[in-house]
Amino acid sequence: MVNGGSGDDARRVWIFHGDAARFASGVFDDKVAALEWIARHGITGILAEYQVGDGCYDFAVREGRFHDTKKSHGSPDHVASFSSGLAHVHVREGQPDL
Repeated sequence: MVNGGSGDDARRVWIFHGDAARFASGVFDDKVAALEWIARHGITGILAEYQVGDGCYDFAVREGRFHDTKKSHGSPDHVASFSSGLAHVHVREGQPDL
């Protein structure tokens, strides 16, 4: 696996961020392990997939998932608040919120 790479050869992780949390509270190698941990603790938030070794903004632009269309796009504030855009699961009280 190549850090900062594109496509299927790049490593990805799943990060859990609780609804009221300022920071992430869990990082997992796979979605199943993450959902098991979430269920065990009955917590609410978002579980999201992230590319390892690259910023979400740069990865999205390089992969064609995002295009700058406003002057503010690519600014420090925009890049710092950019979300992964990959797979994600909303969970409520430990269960996926369907």
